[in-house]
Amino acid sequence: MSAVKDVVVVGAGQAGLSAAYFLRRSGLDFVVLDANPGPGGAWRHRWPSLRLGKVHGIHDLPGRKLESADPDRPASEVVADYFAAYEREFDLSVRRPVAVKAVRDSGSALVVETDSGTWQTRALISATGTWDRPFWPHYPGQAEFAGVQSHTADYRGPEQFAGKRVVVVGGGASGVQALMELAPGAAATTWVTRREPVWREGPFTPEYGREVVAKVAERVAAGLPPTSVVGTTGLMLTPEVAEARRSGVLHRLPMFDRLTRDGVAWDDGRFVPADTILWATGFRHSLDHLAPLGLRAPGGGIAMDGTRVVADPRVHLVGYGPSASTIGATRAGRAAVAALREHLAETVTTGP
Repeated sequence: MSAVKDVVVVGAGQAGLSAAYFLRRSGLDFVVLDANPGPGGAWRHRWPSLRLGKVHGIHDLPGRKLESADPDRPASEVVADYFAAYEREFDLSVRRPVAVKAVRDSGSALVVETDSGTWQTRALISATGTWDRPFWPHYPGQAEFAGVQSHTADYRGPEQFAGKRVVVVGGGASGVQALMELAPGAAATTWVTRREPVWREGPFTPEYGREVVAKVAERVAAGLPPTSVVGTTGLMLTPEVAEARRSGVLHRLPMFDRLTRDGVAWDDGRFVPADTILWATGFRHSLDHLAPLGLRAPGGGIAMDGTRVVADPRVHLVGYGPSASTIGATRAGRAAVAALREHLAETVTTGP
């Protein structure tokens, strides 16, 4: 077991690197543990057909701008290169691939158990995001469906769906993007969502952004599972999306009631044949490694005060709840480090 660190950061995506940047400036002794084989965080897993010019925006990491890049280049490549250069420039002590299995309380320190050894730390910043926890809902008949079921976590582009009848499930941005890519080559596409999509026209103003973040923050402060910041904003009505709506590609049907061997069915008698179901149903926060600490509130979430976990001030979550966006992650990294510097200084002063 290594010497006790001041802070261990779990995850080297946007939130984790932002926290590491401020930790480097703070003078605290830290290490970043990342389960990925290389830089890029969740972005390295985005499908190749998602080009840089099609993403909603990538906020700069603190201290270094994302320089202009070819908009036709895969976003996964651009961000991976950007993160790699960032780690080198600021010497951010990222160790990979290191998968964190559990975090336990030894009394005098937190013990971080991984597949590559154990670290002891006075504090922890968890920046694990959601990418490795795709959400698969359960519907009657799912086991009987004879076609292929896949999740957008495994989506690699429209080629795998060429000539297929595809039902896309989910009202988020990933479902919309997939439908617009699939429609030209698929035999047929059908879009189903549980709720009527909310389309947002006009600019995403700072005032609206603060309103959205406040709604998510209110939930996590109460110990409830966070809703998605992106989901709360609504779907952006770009010219391309507007055209897809006019052409019928984005014609939405209410959620089906069950799957059958050959498609999906509603209780009112409607039936749509399908070869493939693409579940664009989002992700859940990856927090299983924190389970031994018993941080969950009665409401099912983790009660938060800013980035600090109310049940244990040594633990901060960034990229969680209101900071689950590229701009929010940077702000959360700064806030978490400032709070931990104060907490650790008090601990030294007062003793255990």
